[in-house]
Amino acid sequence: MCGRFAITLPDDAMARAFAAQPANDLPAGPRYNICPTQAVPSVISRDGARHLGPMRWGFLPHWYKHESDGPLLINARAETIASKPAFREAARARRCIIPASGFYEWTKDASGNRLPWYIYPAEGEILAFAGVWQVWEREGQRHVTCAIVTCAANERMATIHHRMPVVLAPADWALWLGEEGHGAARLMQPAPEHWLALHRVHPQVNSNRAQGAELIEPLE
Repeated sequence: MCGRFAITLPDDAMARAFAAQPANDLPAGPRYNICPTQAVPSVISRDGARHLGPMRWGFLPHWYKHESDGPLLINARAETIASKPAFREAARARRCIIPASGFYEWTKDASGNRLPWYIYPAEGEILAFAGVWQVWEREGQRHVTCAIVTCAANERMATIHHRMPVVLAPADWALWLGEEGHGAARLMQPAPEHWLALHRVHPQVNSNRAQGAELIEPLE
């Protein structure tokens, strides 16, 4: 799964990377400990152009009467996304890309203590997570919401966690965003091992209130 991530690039750098028009209300960065329900930048393709705007991380199906009416859907499993009622329409027609500088996963020591790891691009500055999105409206409230698509971990990531986000290559961004017709389902595969680097980080990131560049520094 993916339950925390970081975005350290400025908005204009993300917009350039994805050739997208940035919205004026993107959350301020850099952000080193993004948690579920917070606003995250997301790229969509609409009316012949790409747009970078904020979405609530936590997909709200249309039948939820309240934001907390069911499970918090921060991830969508690649294996079942096309059949799950919550995601199947979005998987066909509302796909997005969620930029990240890196993400966190945890292992445990012999005493059960949670040991955080930071996973980030081995080359370059940005990861492109496959996502799906949905507009949710109830009683005057409106949220544009999203979930990160996950798949089985590659061999290296599996030493930390059995799941990982679907990471898209730049050459596949257009297909995932629906700009190049059908076939996006084939992209929901583990990233090659050489795409990612990882290191242990300080347990202070275990707190969802922790912030600061030190969160992604290697643990000495």
